[in-house]
Amino acid sequence: MGSMIGEQHGGGGEEGDQRTTPLLASSGAVAQLECRSDVEQEDRGWSWKVWAESKKLWRIVGPAIFTRLAIYSTNVITQAFAGHLGDLELAAMSIANTVIVGFNFGLLLGMSSALETLCGQAFGAKKYSMLGVYMQRSWIILLLCAALLLPVYVFAAPILRWTGQAEDIAALAGQVAVWSIPLHFATALQSPMTRFLQCQLKNGASAVLSGVALCFHILISWLFVHRLRLGLFAVAMTLNASWWLLVLANFLYVVGGGCPRSWKGFSMEAFTGVRDFAKLSIASGVMLCLENWYYRILLLLGGKLQKNKVAVDALSICMNINGWELMIPLAFFAATSIRVANELGAGNGKAARFATLISMMTSLMIGIFFFVSILVAKDKVALIFSTSSDVLGAVGKLSTLLAFTILLNSVQPILSGVAVGSGWQSTVAYINIGSYYVIGLPFGILLGWTFNLGILGVWAGLICGTVIQTLTLVFIVHRLNWDNEVRRAVERVNKFST
Repeated sequence: MGSMIGEQHGGGGEEGDQRTTPLLASSGAVAQLECRSDVEQEDRGWSWKVWAESKKLWRIVGPAIFTRLAIYSTNVITQAFAGHLGDLELAAMSIANTVIVGFNFGLLLGMSSALETLCGQAFGAKKYSMLGVYMQRSWIILLLCAALLLPVYVFAAPILRWTGQAEDIAALAGQVAVWSIPLHFATALQSPMTRFLQCQLKNGASAVLSGVALCFHILISWLFVHRLRLGLFAVAMTLNASWWLLVLANFLYVVGGGCPRSWKGFSMEAFTGVRDFAKLSIASGVMLCLENWYYRILLLLGGKLQKNKVAVDALSICMNINGWELMIPLAFFAATSIRVANELGAGNGKAARFATLISMMTSLMIGIFFFVSILVAKDKVALIFSTSSDVLGAVGKLSTLLAFTILLNSVQPILSGVAVGSGWQSTVAYINIGSYYVIGLPFGILLGWTFNLGILGVWAGLICGTVIQTLTLVFIVHRLNWDNEVRRAVERVNKFST
């Protein structure tokens, strides 16, 4: 691990870094870097290479898993407190967070992933000062996008009625959506900071701060919801408060000296090159939110197919369990994109390919463990959300589909991470449209309505779309020309740093 840090940071201060930075603009320099990397690896055995890459990977994955689990757990705890208020409150909070807040969260989160491409490759190329500029550009774009999305929150109730939700659920979920507007803007600020820190291997700080925010959230949720019994409004407000605490803590860490190489203060340079930056951000947003929205549509269709609170509650519980476990492969997604971007920025195509392989194998083994666990546990996993025998029974019927979804999700995010690290998000966006929305979703609707399989049929159809998308990405990554990816990374670093 120490050797990796030495290679990435060079020696001495920032001026020393600039003097030792490879001149990656020429293909000859790229070839020299790749040859030197090959020679260094020549005398090493396979087991050593796996161990060395695993250490680099887990340095990112470990804190990333904790951070994502802590942040997602705040949402799960919110759902749990809402569930103990009543079935209507749980359904309303589930619909609001999964559909309205979730749709917009997915878009903002996806757009911020452009930083994993740009910051990761700039960090590999040792252009550290550009990382802070990139983050400021991302703030500008995401805050503007957040403002444009406000009508979705304001008109959430009629939107939910239009999608077929029951009147009482739609009305209460619409109120929750309006109460969640502060959370919406917190996401626009927090997501770029998370990626900014991850790309320079400083996500340990994010992990600690996320843990503090989680403890704070548990405390105020217990106080205002359970102890003082202030109802669903208090549930929404505690989530807002916890997120803004996290935003403030991360901001103070960044500007307070935690990132001396990459944060040089606010700069007018953030307003230059916004158009090209926005294009990559939009491509990233479309790619990831097409994935993020895919299974959220399942909850909407579930409410339309079976207009009862038990069905919606059971489905939302399964989606929460899936989302909770998904934080692990999403951490591998972040680690893969950063490792690939770092190695491509440094001119090491073979190292980027090897990092992809190790990440894939590790995530798949974890996915198999959870796949088996869900099949064994069945309805027991739902006890944290509800004690209703009807809801638990409905969750048990969905557990097999949940297990297969978790297994597929252990592979697919890693492939998307390669796309983000390499910068070809737009290609994956087209693949997602074809596999998810041209094949998977219509097939699910066919099984659900025409063959009267209900939510089981819809979910099975969506899984088929995920299988097609995953196999397509496996084929593309397998045939990827990593030398070409290095050249594209060099061009991108030079383009966005001028």
